[in-house]
Amino acid sequence: MGLPQYQRHDAIDALRGLAMVWMTVFHLCFNLNHFAYLRADFYNDPFWTAQRSVIVSLFLFCAGIGQALAWGQGQSRARFGRRWLQIAGCALLVTAGSYLMYPGSFIYFGILHGIALMLLVVRATAGWGRWLWLLGALPWLVYWGTPWLYAAWPGMDVFNAPALNWLGLVSRKPVTEDYVPLAPWLGIMWWGVASGNWLQQRQSGLLQLKLPRVLQWLGQLGRWSLSYYMLHQPVLIGLLLLVGLLR
Repeated sequence: MGLPQYQRHDAIDALRGLAMVWMTVFHLCFNLNHFAYLRADFYNDPFWTAQRSVIVSLFLFCAGIGQALAWGQGQSRARFGRRWLQIAGCALLVTAGSYLMYPGSFIYFGILHGIALMLLVVRATAGWGRWLWLLGALPWLVYWGTPWLYAAWPGMDVFNAPALNWLGLVSRKPVTEDYVPLAPWLGIMWWGVASGNWLQQRQSGLLQLKLPRVLQWLGQLGRWSLSYYMLHQPVLIGLLLLVGLLR
């Protein structure tokens, strides 16, 4: 007997696909800057840092909705575990690849690392109903309150150690190309789960919306988000290296 087929939702896939397109444009510009085809400050300029925050938020929000839908459709622990291992394995590959390209600022807790850990948390809390809306605010309160915690307890500096950076209780951003800790980003995924539960219970019709033909490619892209994520940067970097060689 084969595995049960779970229902896909075009609108959610398209939203995830939109995040992928935006991320691709962002990474293309980042790579152009790295190879000196573009001059920009991706680490401090609000034009770029704000875009990164929105893109990360879209990914985490969609991941939360997806987990709520999977939970509502009775996703088994085995199926969840297989998907989780795929994400965790890809996170390790990102660490290895980024170390080769950016040895001084490689990615040790980026978006995939964060999603892998957050999925374990939201899987355990997916059935908490309306409490998830309040729960989602907690990581943001911790994040905003961190400066006061450091002022009150100097011993908080221990959280700046790389081994504890995943919590997000830092007073200075770690030197890394991608950083998505629990505080505040877990809150976005919890709100995604809460939104997914609300859609299933109160607005199920929105989940059944069909995409116009001109946007169907976004839905297809969203269905293959992990594969696309792992391939898009090597392809972009390879193309830019080829352009450099041809020049």
